[in-house]
Amino acid sequence: MSSLNVAAVGVGALGRHHARILAGLEGVNLCAVADTNPVQGQAIAEQHGSRWVADYRELYEGVDAVSLAVPTHAHLAIASEFLSRQIPVLVEKPIACNLKEAEELVRIAEAHRTLLQVGHVERFNPATQAAFDRCPNPRFIRSERVSPYTFRSTDIGVIHDLLIHDIDLVLSVVKSAVKSVEAFGVSVMGEHEDAVQARLRFQNGCIADLTASRISPSAKRAMQLWGAAGCVSVDFTSREVTAYRPSETLLYGTPPLERARKAGANLEALKQDVFGTFLKVETPEVSAADALTAELASFVEAIQTGSAPLVGGVQALQAMQVAEQVLAAVNEHEWDGSQQGAVGPFIQFPTEERRLAG
Repeated sequence: MSSLNVAAVGVGALGRHHARILAGLEGVNLCAVADTNPVQGQAIAEQHGSRWVADYRELYEGVDAVSLAVPTHAHLAIASEFLSRQIPVLVEKPIACNLKEAEELVRIAEAHRTLLQVGHVERFNPATQAAFDRCPNPRFIRSERVSPYTFRSTDIGVIHDLLIHDIDLVLSVVKSAVKSVEAFGVSVMGEHEDAVQARLRFQNGCIADLTASRISPSAKRAMQLWGAAGCVSVDFTSREVTAYRPSETLLYGTPPLERARKAGANLEALKQDVFGTFLKVETPEVSAADALTAELASFVEAIQTGSAPLVGGVQALQAMQVAEQVLAAVNEHEWDGSQQGAVGPFIQFPTEERRLAG
């Protein structure tokens, strides 16, 4: 099979890694790098023995597929041009900056029967699969995804920037329709919401509490899943997965509370027995495989084999639909329980004249 000619469109903070990985994938020829910044574009192209173009329109001829890592507001305009020419596209998450544009992009892909994959890279994190395998039917989920402010992705808020990851993950493991959404958020840096807390209730009874912030002093990406068989914690950054399950001693032996109530019971010893004796603790070994490499390799495989991508346009659209519900709830949140007070994520400054601090 001849090499697949793939171009990287946008080689900034994330796109440069797309280019690097594509250049090293077997069966792939990084045929071009497109970026409006000549210094950045030429440097990445030279680094990987490729050519640079300033205008992505020059790539319509001679490419078999493109990976797209440009500002979210440009996703629809650029991706649709390639899809309408039946050129497969991997577009970074979120699929678009709003639901209407996401629907249009999916419609174009389906109309031209062309592969559209969306970069929800956390699906390819080996820790994700290790955790979900151990709690495939959760009834409560708690996630936290926070980071310092990077001054990137400022054309969207934290819901579409960070929370969208966990919305997609939750939808993939719960596999049930969303029944209701509650949320509130706050804008600190301006223009969009920067911190959000959301609660999703599903038709099957599962509840998911999701936290996202891009104004945190430190970074964290973690999730807990609770089901009838136990609890699983996963740190997506360190790839540490810990599963807690009732032991045979807890299920079939003398109940721990009955033991504690016996005369002369050693409570300190019983405390030490909670984890290990009564609750089994499992810390599975998780692969160190790079998630972005796995995502790009799956994109290439889907093109070559005609298989469906793990996260196609339809799955990304479902995440966007829920994200829009969360955003609507944030915009409608009444901070003091009244429409007469503060509503929505934007801080209400005092009425006295503001003084510029710098």
